[in-house]
Amino acid sequence: MNTSTKTAASSVLDRVLVLEMVRVTEKAAIAASSLIGRGDEKAADAAAVEAMREAFDELYMDGTVVIGEGERDEAPMLYIGEKVGGAPGKGPKIDIALDPLEGTTITAKAGPNALAVLAAAEEGNLLNAPDTYMDKLAVGPGYPEGVIDLAKSPTENVEAVAKAKGVEPQDIIVCVLDRPRHADLIAELRGLGCGVVLIGDGDVAGVIAVTDEDTTIDMYMGQGGAPEGVLAAAALRCVGGQFNGRLVFRNDDEKARARKWGIADADFDRIYKLEDLAKGDCIFAATGVTSGSLLDGVKRKRGGVMTTESVVMRASSGTVRWIRGEHRT
Repeated sequence: MNTSTKTAASSVLDRVLVLEMVRVTEKAAIAASSLIGRGDEKAADAAAVEAMREAFDELYMDGTVVIGEGERDEAPMLYIGEKVGGAPGKGPKIDIALDPLEGTTITAKAGPNALAVLAAAEEGNLLNAPDTYMDKLAVGPGYPEGVIDLAKSPTENVEAVAKAKGVEPQDIIVCVLDRPRHADLIAELRGLGCGVVLIGDGDVAGVIAVTDEDTTIDMYMGQGGAPEGVLAAAALRCVGGQFNGRLVFRNDDEKARARKWGIADADFDRIYKLEDLAKGDCIFAATGVTSGSLLDGVKRKRGGVMTTESVVMRASSGTVRWIRGEHRT
């Protein structure tokens, strides 16, 4: 683990402590954890949203939510465009992409890999992605630039990564969201002999899994939410992974929403690379709500003690910190 705290270049994020971002995701995770297995997705999400909103108010920053819970008429707080932070007009201007509870269904059913996540960057450095689907392709650090290409077939991409890794295609493990729309993709991967890790929800965790060799996952493929793609890209940006994304539109209403958030018609078929989604210095933080391949979930112990496990990454330094916390009520 790289524990260096020196930054490669000065940035406005120097005035926002990395650990403060972890405290935000910790509070959201703890709040959501009280509803694990209770079968109420909306209540779990609402608890995480409220806790994250309150935590932001303690930070010295002038923040703007660029990816959040929806538009103002759809979400009472942490909506796109909402100002957050305890120093409006005075603190550093920060753009925030967030998901207070990535995996609401997972939490309601006590499944694995539910997270509280956020990414922070200097103003204008995170793509304001519309709430549509996105084709995604990701690989972790250590590969030559351009080893993956969304314009190529899944078979070609697996073969390229296998060659770069020095193994056979059947030795590659790919994470895919378990959805009917991925039936052909899963069949193609299994036809190559690949191991396919199917996840029921939480594709931010699925993409981030490629950054940690202990998960054994080499690649992520498939279609998921575009906002979650920006969050995952921020994490990969911090550790040197690679990501390709292409927006998927099901109707004209979704295209109109994309235009509203600044996506030009000429970019509707564009393949976005990592720095198109998250550029400059950025921070990514996540805390486990339920235990999964990347992080342990919140554990409630005797005496009012709760434990959390989090990861926080920063692009300018390449620093990755794994943090275990004990919280007493």
